[in-house]
Amino acid sequence: MLRIENIRLSPGGDEAALRAAAARVLRVPPERLRNLKILRRSIDAREDVTWIFTVAAEAEQEREILRRCRGKRVSRWEPGPAFRLPAPMPPPEIPPIVTGAGPAGLFAALVLAQAGQRPLLLERGRPVEARRADVERFWSTGELDLSSNVQFGEGGAGAFSDGKLNTGTKDPRHRFILEQFVQCGAPPDILIDAKPHIGTDYLYSTLQNLRRKLLSLGASIRFESRLTDLRIENGALTGIAAEGPEGPYTLPCNHLILCPGHSARDTFEMLLRRGVAMEAKPFAVGVRIEHRQADCDAAQYRQYAGHPGLPASSYKLSCHLPSGRGVFSFCVCPGGQVVAAASEEGQVVTNGMSAYARDLENINGGLLVGVHPEDFGGGPENPLAGVAFQRKLEADAYSLAGGGYRAPAQRVEDFLLKRPSAGPGKVRPSYRPGVVWTNLWDCLPPFVAEALAGALPVLGRKLRGYDHPDAVLTAVESRSSSPVRIPRGEDGQANIRGLYPCGEGAGYAGGILSAAADGMRCAELLLSSGCESLP
Repeated sequence: MLRIENIRLSPGGDEAALRAAAARVLRVPPERLRNLKILRRSIDAREDVTWIFTVAAEAEQEREILRRCRGKRVSRWEPGPAFRLPAPMPPPEIPPIVTGAGPAGLFAALVLAQAGQRPLLLERGRPVEARRADVERFWSTGELDLSSNVQFGEGGAGAFSDGKLNTGTKDPRHRFILEQFVQCGAPPDILIDAKPHIGTDYLYSTLQNLRRKLLSLGASIRFESRLTDLRIENGALTGIAAEGPEGPYTLPCNHLILCPGHSARDTFEMLLRRGVAMEAKPFAVGVRIEHRQADCDAAQYRQYAGHPGLPASSYKLSCHLPSGRGVFSFCVCPGGQVVAAASEEGQVVTNGMSAYARDLENINGGLLVGVHPEDFGGGPENPLAGVAFQRKLEADAYSLAGGGYRAPAQRVEDFLLKRPSAGPGKVRPSYRPGVVWTNLWDCLPPFVAEALAGALPVLGRKLRGYDHPDAVLTAVESRSSSPVRIPRGEDGQANIRGLYPCGEGAGYAGGILSAAADGMRCAELLLSSGCESLP
């Protein structure tokens, strides 16, 4: 087969147009192309608005075509080798345990289960069916469930997000992960889109099917079971303590893949008490910013705005200020909503979410400022200083909005003038249980507020309308990534033998795809140790 790159089509071009364009590149009649297969697609809106495709196709006399069409756009194509899972092994006497059913934990358990290890997966929250009801109740009433919320439960924090699957890293595991999602019900388009996303609605059913697959492979899953302690002898893990619906219990354990998620603050505290090495790491905090999706489409797509052949537009923005601070967009959710994402009482946390269709009125994204350990006193003697910094931000936001998990909000124009907002303008906030119009300078650290104020006009010059006076800022966005890292060696283990820190919460990933890949990697390292009982 032949690989043809950089085929450009105007919005609305169909398969026949794509076939004709590929044939023109090869300089053959369209009827000579067979088995046209889309390998990748993306949108280029920098000058004109076009779809860009990479395709594979069969054609008559391919050698002749290759000689005639020498260049980077046309080459021979063969499917790359599929990612190879570790070979099955006899199950150990003491099964490996995975804690946390986010992307890292689910895919770590999947690798272990497919290798015949019969892993036990513990998740402090509830299955996604019950979790969805708990989250909806919180958004509607402000009644927070501390173990089943936007942060905790089957699927992890990513289950209530945009479901973006793009990553800045390259890993052969990524294709395997995407294929597993599709097999479990995710849209097939994620296999070809340059910026794939599942959406919260598809994630809901995909997670249930992934759970069924794990169980069919011999894994065990215990929901509402929280890791509470480690048993350590001579520097090696020998067991764990957990608390489930029927009370506390202990389990023998020589191999634990620890996937705590970035909000498992009680777990971090327990690990520190048990002597697990930890360190504060940089992360980012700020606000959610909302615009009308139609305005963003007009700025990005221009004359093609509203075209049915185009998805809701998105953006990726950043700037470096004279102060040295970096400010950037994060987790942009086209056609989505700002969601309440608290996991502790008396704190306000925001995040973004959208369904696969991305068809709501607003687009929202994190507008974040990079913070470093020196900003919050995170030296070697205080690895959890970032957690304390987050908690204070979240408590201040809760207090400013008057409780009830309402969030403080402000129009951009008022924020730049440091005056309280009296209500919304053109952009209506989507956050539930609701917002309180106020002055965000009263709850953000001065260096964060100053950086946001400095960045807004700069980013507005990069994307027309980004600093629109009526754009809404909702505080506080504080859980963009983990504030701690649990160091691990080349064998994947922490300073406690048998303990494999993993995923975003342990400081090693930055989204659904990269966290899932890290879970797989840790499971592979565990299997390479033979999964034998440690001395």
